[in-house]
Amino acid sequence: MLEYDEKGKYFTEVVTKDKVIAHIQTEDYRVRGYVHVRRGERLSDELNNETMFLAVTNAEIFSPAGELLFISDFLAINRQHIVWLMPIEDGKPKPPGQEPEHG
Repeated sequence: MLEYDEKGKYFTEVVTKDKVIAHIQTEDYRVRGYVHVRRGERLSDELNNETMFLAVTNAEIFSPAGELLFISDFLAINRQHIVWLMPIEDGKPKPPGQEPEHG
């Protein structure tokens, strides 16, 4: 059900998010998948969210040696176990020393 204010603006519980593909290093595994970020916010904003788990879709879970262990449509990662998180821009790694493009 939609609610309207006096100016005709409607409110909904649906939150629009953008998908950002990322590498996530946990204490024991590396994960590659999509983190869903609220439109207009940054990946770091989603990471700093106060909820206990970070939702990842189309997740691939790798061993420390790089072996693909699992594939899952959905994975919830406890934020306390995340060591680092990095967006994958253009879907491929940049060569060492290449400056990122700013637009």
